Order: sequence, then structure tokens, then C-alpha cells
Amino acid sequence: MLKKEILRRKSDFQKIYRKGKSVADRYVVLFYLSNGLAYNRTAFLASRKVGNAVQRNRAKRLMRESWKEFERDVPPGYDIIIIARNTINNRSCGEVKASVEKGLRRLKLLSRTGEK
Repeated sequence: MLKKEILRRKSDFQKIYRKGKSVADRYVVLFYLSNGLAYNRTAFLASRKVGNAVQRNRAKRLMRESWKEFERDVPPGYDIIIIARNTINNRSCGEVKASVEKGLRRLKLLSRTGEK
């Protein structure tokens, strides 16, 4: 992931939360908004409700790994925030991938059809 493809500015986050669309699944919540750029920007968040630092970092690793599976299938031009829910603890990578995929499909961001 290139540095320009990571959301960092507070104003970007506020705009996505205020004007974007969201969908919640069992282990993650996804927010998205069109950004008008030729690439997607992403952020992975885990609040203290998820657990201690070790659990939050593992949750973010699982979400990043899940995103890698689908990022080439999402059309460019979106800001996407993936937030861990506290149910993500003690889950396998496959379960989190399925949750991310379901969320992307519900947002109609996943262009791949018929697979998985």
C-alpha cells in the first residue's frame, strides 16, 4: 500500500462520516465516499472497545489482510474506512475476509461477480 493511499487527515475522516454511506456487518463497519481521485484511499480503525493494544493491532492486521484480497476488485476513486467491532476478537482471517466481502457487496463496491 502506497503512502498516498492511506487516509490521514482529520478533515477527510469527518467528511466521510458526515457525507458518506456506511454498512455494518458482523465483525466490521465500512464507510465510503467518492473522492474524485484515480486511486482508493483506506483507513483501518480499532477503538478501545475492541480490547487492549495487542487485540486492536491484530484486528487491524486482519482487516488489512482482508482488504488486500479485494482492493484490486474495487473500482478506483473511493475513500474507505474499515472499523473493527468488538466481535472481531478471536476470529480467523477467513471470517474477517467474509465479513469485509459482505460489506463491500452490500455497498456495491465489489465489481467481481460469481466468485467466493
